[in-house]
Amino acid sequence: MLNRAPLLGALAILLSSAVQLPAQSSIPAFPAVPEFPFQSTNPIEISREVDPAHPFSVIGPHGALIGQQDGTMEAWIFPWKVFNQLHITAQMENYDVPIDVNQYASTIDVMPNATVLTWSHANFTIRQIMFAPGRAPEGTGTVVFYQIEAIRPMTLTFSFTPIMQRMWPAASDPDPSPEWVPTASAQGSSSGFYILHDSFPDHAAALAMPGAEPGILAPYQERAHSWPLQFVLHYDPARNAGQLFPFLTAVGNTQQSASRDALAHTLASLDADLPRLYTDQAAYETSFLGSHTSIETPDKGLDAAFSWATVAIDQLRVETPERHGEAFTAGFGPSGDAARPGFGWFFGRDALWSLYAVDSYGDFSASREEFEFLLRHQRSDGKIMHEYAQTSPLVDWASLPYEYAAADSTPLLLMAANDYLRVSGDAGFIRAQWDGLVRAWNFETSHVSADGIYNNSQGTGWVESWVPKMPAQEIYLAALDEQASLAFADLARSTGHQDMAQAATDRSGRIRQAIEREYYLSGDNLYAFSRNPDGTADATPTIFPSVAWWDGDTSLEKAGPMMRRWASDEFSTDWGTRILSNHVSFYDPISYHQGSMWPLFTGWVSVAEYRARRPLAGYTHLMQNAGLTDFQDLGFATELLSGQFFQVLGRSTPHQLWSSAMVISPVLRGLFGLEWDAAVHTLTVSPQLPAQWNTAVVRRIPLGRSTLDLAFVRQGASLIVTPTGAAGVRLTSRLPGARMVGDSLRIPLPAVEVAIDPTLPPTGSDTRQMKILDEDYGPRTLTLALEGQGGSQATLQLRENAPGLHVRAQNATIGSEPNGPAQNGLRPITFRFPAGAGYVTQTVTFSW
Repeated sequence: MLNRAPLLGALAILLSSAVQLPAQSSIPAFPAVPEFPFQSTNPIEISREVDPAHPFSVIGPHGALIGQQDGTMEAWIFPWKVFNQLHITAQMENYDVPIDVNQYASTIDVMPNATVLTWSHANFTIRQIMFAPGRAPEGTGTVVFYQIEAIRPMTLTFSFTPIMQRMWPAASDPDPSPEWVPTASAQGSSSGFYILHDSFPDHAAALAMPGAEPGILAPYQERAHSWPLQFVLHYDPARNAGQLFPFLTAVGNTQQSASRDALAHTLASLDADLPRLYTDQAAYETSFLGSHTSIETPDKGLDAAFSWATVAIDQLRVETPERHGEAFTAGFGPSGDAARPGFGWFFGRDALWSLYAVDSYGDFSASREEFEFLLRHQRSDGKIMHEYAQTSPLVDWASLPYEYAAADSTPLLLMAANDYLRVSGDAGFIRAQWDGLVRAWNFETSHVSADGIYNNSQGTGWVESWVPKMPAQEIYLAALDEQASLAFADLARSTGHQDMAQAATDRSGRIRQAIEREYYLSGDNLYAFSRNPDGTADATPTIFPSVAWWDGDTSLEKAGPMMRRWASDEFSTDWGTRILSNHVSFYDPISYHQGSMWPLFTGWVSVAEYRARRPLAGYTHLMQNAGLTDFQDLGFATELLSGQFFQVLGRSTPHQLWSSAMVISPVLRGLFGLEWDAAVHTLTVSPQLPAQWNTAVVRRIPLGRSTLDLAFVRQGASLIVTPTGAAGVRLTSRLPGARMVGDSLRIPLPAVEVAIDPTLPPTGSDTRQMKILDEDYGPRTLTLALEGQGGSQATLQLRENAPGLHVRAQNATIGSEPNGPAQNGLRPITFRFPAGAGYVTQTVTFSW
């Protein structure tokens, strides 16, 4: 039965809430903050003119600020959405025109530790500095403060809509009731703060701006109407120069912490700690970047995109609802009128695909916390969760169809756990989690089809809708099942379970044979999307067979024609790879599962292409993902884009976990060809660097408890890879002819290489760029299969890694003198595609 006494007490507060309390108050005023150094130049800082249609996000473990670049935004202290629609107006002294400040948004500066929006007017410059502290007073999540410069005194009005809604799916009161609480002031001003009440006394939020007065305070007797809350700040440059004005937000989740005095104390602590919190967050981000993997290449844009990807992933670690550390959320975006900020809750498969990147840059503690979180929520039969909302403990989450909706998290857990073992060498952690890993293995191996392959009987594999019907067994799940079997074999060996290891190895072999036997369709020259219980196959050409290369231990035997199609305009846009062929009858370029482009898919394909020795296509796709770093939400990669035009879908989550992860994995595991075996202190290095790169360095590569740097230098017909920083590391390579010479790995280079320079097209473009479908190296030839617009001319660059080759070209012209010096070692190659409508093919062959 409802406890009515607390409710009546809350109602008594609400009935008087529209009226300002007496001016006397025992709560001291919150002072403005003296200016402190907060504008530090960061090597990867992104500065742009504002695009009001583009979003920004400031995410931390306890809260988020999400908005548009004109400054309108919403604020979260997890799991509460506190307010939205922040808007600023200005009224200057002796200047009667009211000014909509948001319309004067000028620049946005995005740093790992903070985002700064600047509004510029002839009379004033206002900077809104936003950050999300990793460590902040209990009940807080983000901080906003304003630096104001002006010629004349002016009044700024900060208007916003109070929300006080819990994140989906928990229920909340429809509207909070605001109360203005005055604070003591020697000057007798109207300073104070708002409390947002709901119907119960154990939930409330508080908002303050030092020195500000309240705006509209409608009396209770007034006709019902929704008014914005307002902070009215009188700024005088003669009096207030050198001060910073915070916008402070706090939430109380118990009757004690939601009381007026407790909320006031929280706000005061946040106000007093602001300089320290900002400095600590800046130091954290500097330390994070300085202690994890980074790259130094001739392409500084790629270097920055790589570092931003690590930051983007780290910022999506959020405190779990049970307060057992942090786990990865899938991504954040504006929630609009709802309480779903993108995918701002916890997803199994999103995190597990992304842990490969996390392991690669060496954040082992984050990986361990994620495994512990997922295994705490493992179902009793061993299945791994799909999603878990931040408000799951507040609802009957188990009765909703989300927690275990997908089947792929279970094999992905085993794969990611083995990757963690390979990179970290932490067999002790695997032993500690062994029971959960065995339960996952037993679940996977007990939900199979007649062919013994894991199937969709216990949830979706990838697609959540499909034409004409949902699949029974996807190649996506089959490929994961094979790799998970090999992964479990490694895990079992590391823990002394040899019989289980052998059984898992044998199972992987049977699955491989079944995939080649049952999924390869010789008549269509492709691998089927799925198989039905009656043995028939769905021959829809899709991107999903590419996951077969993910762990590096498996592949598909007859994939050449399929990979050629992935590289063509049939799948590859100029900004990434579609989920399926654009020749399919139900292809829809703005459909979630029937034609859109995801950076996730682009990353899968890029890794597969590198591992299949198709580096030109792999590099093209890698650079498309990297280019998205500053396309929408600056610093972060978006969830999905149209399959037809270079533009995001309206529902795309702009700060998406696995999209950023798919910058890191193709770089380290594809382009640099890294594979780890920390148990024997061995690093396999199979690089396929772009032909235009003479040098590169990968710093702080994790290997067990140590890290090392790898320097890559071209010397004639060889690439020299030299390690520093880790004693006793053994380098190997999958590339033919690679051998150790002294302390360095010497890798033979092809006699002739071709350089490309992939770039993203202008926003709104359709797909028109040249595609490299195939590359075939013979003893004295290089043949490229190309695709381009009919009648168009194209240019590549040629690199000769040995003197006196006398290279000739068929269907192309090599620039400069035949044997003359080439600028920077490269010579231009020009050629023309045959006449025709749309894309046509051309073959260019080099011989020497």
